[in-house]
Amino acid sequence: MNIRCLTVALLLTSGPVLAAEGLVPSGVDPLGFWLIAVGVALLAAEAALPNYGIAGLGGIVLCVIGAVMLTNADVPVPLMIGLGVISTVLLAALLLRALKTRPRQAVTGDAALLGHVTTVTALQAGNHHHGWVQLEGERWQVTCVTPLRLGQAVRVTARKGLLLEVAPADSQGA
Repeated sequence: MNIRCLTVALLLTSGPVLAAEGLVPSGVDPLGFWLIAVGVALLAAEAALPNYGIAGLGGIVLCVIGAVMLTNADVPVPLMIGLGVISTVLLAALLLRALKTRPRQAVTGDAALLGHVTTVTALQAGNHHHGWVQLEGERWQVTCVTPLRLGQAVRVTARKGLLLEVAPADSQGA
Protein backbone atom coordinates (compact mmCIF):
# COMPACT_ATOMS: atom_id res chain seq x y z
CA MET A 1 0.00 0.00 0.00
CA ASN A 2 2.85 2.41 0.81
CA ILE A 3 4.45 1.82 -2.57
CA ARG A 4 1.20 2.74 -4.32
CA CYS A 5 0.90 5.95 -2.32
CA LEU A 6 4.50 6.90 -3.08
CA THR A 7 3.96 6.21 -6.79
CA VAL A 8 0.84 8.37 -6.92
CA ALA A 9 2.58 11.16 -5.02
CA LEU A 10 5.57 10.96 -7.37
CA LEU A 11 3.32 11.17 -10.42
CA LEU A 12 1.38 14.14 -9.03
CA THR A 13 4.43 16.14 -7.99
CA SER A 14 6.80 15.23 -10.82
CA GLY A 15 5.32 17.61 -13.40
CA PRO A 16 6.08 20.89 -11.64
CA VAL A 17 9.43 19.59 -10.36
CA LEU A 18 10.62 18.50 -13.80
CA ALA A 19 9.39 21.73 -15.38
CA ALA A 20 11.14 23.81 -12.69
CA GLU A 21 14.41 22.01 -13.32
CA GLY A 22 14.17 22.67 -17.04
CA LEU A 23 14.05 18.99 -17.90
CA VAL A 24 10.69 19.33 -19.58
CA PRO A 25 10.07 22.06 -22.12
CA SER A 26 7.33 24.48 -21.17
CA GLY A 27 3.91 23.64 -22.54
CA VAL A 28 4.61 19.88 -22.55
CA ASP A 29 2.68 17.67 -20.19
CA PRO A 30 5.13 15.55 -18.12
CA LEU A 31 2.42 12.94 -17.75
CA GLY A 32 3.31 11.92 -21.30
CA PHE A 33 6.84 11.03 -20.13
CA TRP A 34 5.41 8.91 -17.33
CA LEU A 35 2.98 7.17 -19.65
CA ILE A 36 5.80 6.27 -22.02
CA ALA A 37 7.98 5.08 -19.12
CA VAL A 38 5.20 2.88 -17.77
CA GLY A 39 4.48 1.65 -21.30
CA VAL A 40 8.11 0.64 -21.79
CA ALA A 41 8.09 -1.08 -18.40
CA LEU A 42 4.98 -3.03 -19.40
CA LEU A 43 6.59 -4.05 -22.70
CA ALA A 44 9.65 -5.26 -20.80
CA ALA A 45 7.39 -7.14 -18.37
CA GLU A 46 5.66 -8.79 -21.34
CA ALA A 47 8.95 -10.30 -22.39
CA ALA A 48 9.56 -11.71 -18.91
CA LEU A 49 6.08 -12.76 -17.77
CA PRO A 50 3.74 -15.39 -19.26
CA ASN A 51 0.66 -13.16 -19.45
CA TYR A 52 -0.23 -13.72 -23.13
CA GLY A 53 -0.04 -10.13 -24.33
CA ILE A 54 -2.05 -8.23 -21.74
CA ALA A 55 0.91 -6.20 -20.45
CA GLY A 56 2.32 -5.72 -23.96
CA LEU A 57 -0.94 -4.37 -25.33
CA GLY A 58 -1.24 -2.01 -22.37
CA GLY A 59 2.35 -0.89 -22.92
CA ILE A 60 1.70 -0.12 -26.56
CA VAL A 61 -1.44 1.88 -25.72
CA LEU A 62 0.38 3.85 -23.01
CA CYS A 63 3.33 4.61 -25.30
CA VAL A 64 1.04 5.90 -28.05
CA ILE A 65 -1.04 8.02 -25.65
CA GLY A 66 2.13 9.38 -24.02
CA ALA A 67 3.61 10.23 -27.41
CA VAL A 68 0.43 12.04 -28.44
CA MET A 69 0.49 14.02 -25.17
CA LEU A 70 4.15 14.99 -25.60
CA THR A 71 3.89 16.29 -29.12
CA ASN A 72 2.47 19.63 -30.00
CA ALA A 73 1.91 18.75 -33.66
CA ASP A 74 5.69 18.38 -34.22
CA VAL A 75 5.22 14.72 -35.14
CA PRO A 76 2.13 13.80 -37.13
CA VAL A 77 -0.45 11.88 -35.11
CA PRO A 78 -1.01 9.35 -37.95
CA LEU A 79 2.68 8.45 -37.74
CA MET A 80 2.40 7.72 -34.01
CA ILE A 81 -0.78 5.72 -34.52
CA GLY A 82 0.93 3.81 -37.35
CA LEU A 83 3.84 2.97 -35.05
CA GLY A 84 1.33 1.78 -32.48
CA VAL A 85 -0.38 -0.45 -35.05
CA ILE A 86 2.97 -1.87 -36.19
CA SER A 87 3.90 -2.56 -32.56
CA THR A 88 0.56 -4.29 -32.04
CA VAL A 89 1.06 -6.48 -35.12
CA LEU A 90 4.55 -7.44 -33.92
CA LEU A 91 3.17 -8.24 -30.46
CA ALA A 92 0.43 -10.40 -32.01
CA ALA A 93 3.00 -12.26 -34.13
CA LEU A 94 5.14 -12.91 -31.06
CA LEU A 95 2.12 -14.12 -29.10
CA LEU A 96 1.07 -16.51 -31.86
CA ARG A 97 4.61 -17.87 -31.98
CA ALA A 98 4.64 -18.30 -28.19
CA LEU A 99 1.26 -20.05 -28.17
CA LYS A 100 2.55 -22.60 -30.69
CA THR A 101 5.14 -23.72 -28.13
CA ARG A 102 2.51 -24.61 -25.53
CA PRO A 103 2.53 -28.18 -24.22
CA ARG A 104 0.89 -30.72 -26.46
CA GLN A 105 -0.50 -34.18 -25.91
CA ALA A 106 2.12 -36.81 -25.04
CA VAL A 107 3.38 -38.88 -27.95
CA THR A 108 5.67 -41.27 -26.05
CA GLY A 109 5.72 -43.19 -22.78
CA ASP A 110 2.84 -44.44 -20.65
CA ALA A 111 0.69 -41.40 -21.34
CA ALA A 112 0.78 -42.11 -25.07
CA LEU A 113 -0.20 -45.77 -24.62
CA LEU A 114 -3.20 -45.21 -22.35
CA GLY A 115 -6.46 -44.99 -24.24
CA HIS A 116 -5.16 -46.53 -27.47
CA VAL A 117 -7.45 -49.03 -29.15
CA THR A 118 -5.91 -52.09 -30.83
CA THR A 119 -6.90 -55.67 -31.68
CA VAL A 120 -5.88 -58.91 -30.01
CA THR A 121 -3.44 -60.79 -32.28
CA ALA A 122 -2.81 -63.91 -30.18
CA LEU A 123 -4.10 -65.61 -27.03
CA GLN A 124 -2.19 -67.49 -24.36
CA ALA A 125 -2.87 -71.23 -24.54
CA GLY A 126 -5.34 -72.31 -21.85
CA ASN A 127 -5.88 -68.78 -20.48
CA HIS A 128 -8.21 -66.47 -22.42
CA HIS A 129 -7.55 -63.56 -20.05
CA HIS A 130 -3.98 -63.13 -21.39
CA GLY A 131 -2.88 -62.43 -24.93
CA TRP A 132 -0.81 -60.23 -27.24
CA VAL A 133 -1.47 -57.10 -29.30
CA GLN A 134 0.47 -54.97 -31.83
CA LEU A 135 0.65 -51.38 -30.58
CA GLU A 136 2.90 -48.57 -31.75
CA GLY A 137 4.96 -51.00 -33.79
CA GLU A 138 5.64 -53.33 -30.85
CA ARG A 139 4.17 -56.58 -29.61
CA TRP A 140 2.75 -56.25 -26.09
CA GLN A 141 1.48 -58.85 -23.68
CA VAL A 142 -1.97 -57.94 -22.36
CA THR A 143 -4.27 -59.03 -19.59
CA CYS A 144 -7.99 -58.46 -19.21
CA VAL A 145 -10.55 -59.19 -16.50
CA THR A 146 -12.95 -60.51 -19.15
CA PRO A 147 -12.07 -63.30 -21.59
CA LEU A 148 -10.37 -62.15 -24.79
CA ARG A 149 -10.87 -63.48 -28.32
CA LEU A 150 -8.77 -63.12 -31.48
CA GLY A 151 -9.45 -59.94 -33.44
CA GLN A 152 -11.29 -58.30 -30.53
CA ALA A 153 -10.82 -54.53 -30.19
CA VAL A 154 -9.41 -53.60 -26.79
CA ARG A 155 -8.51 -50.29 -25.12
CA VAL A 156 -5.34 -49.91 -23.02
CA THR A 157 -6.27 -48.89 -19.46
CA ALA A 158 -2.95 -49.28 -17.59
CA ARG A 159 0.65 -50.41 -17.93
CA LYS A 160 2.55 -52.48 -15.39
CA GLY A 161 6.08 -53.01 -16.62
CA LEU A 162 5.87 -54.89 -19.91
CA LEU A 163 2.26 -55.96 -19.34
CA LEU A 164 -0.66 -53.86 -20.55
CA GLU A 165 -4.03 -54.03 -18.86
CA VAL A 166 -6.86 -53.77 -21.37
CA ALA A 167 -10.64 -53.67 -21.47
CA PRO A 168 -12.98 -54.33 -24.36
CA ALA A 169 -13.10 -51.20 -26.53
CA ASP A 170 -16.88 -51.11 -26.56
CA SER A 171 -17.12 -51.07 -22.73
CA GLN A 172 -18.29 -47.77 -21.27
CA GLY A 173 -15.94 -47.91 -18.24
CA ALA A 174 -12.82 -47.16 -20.30
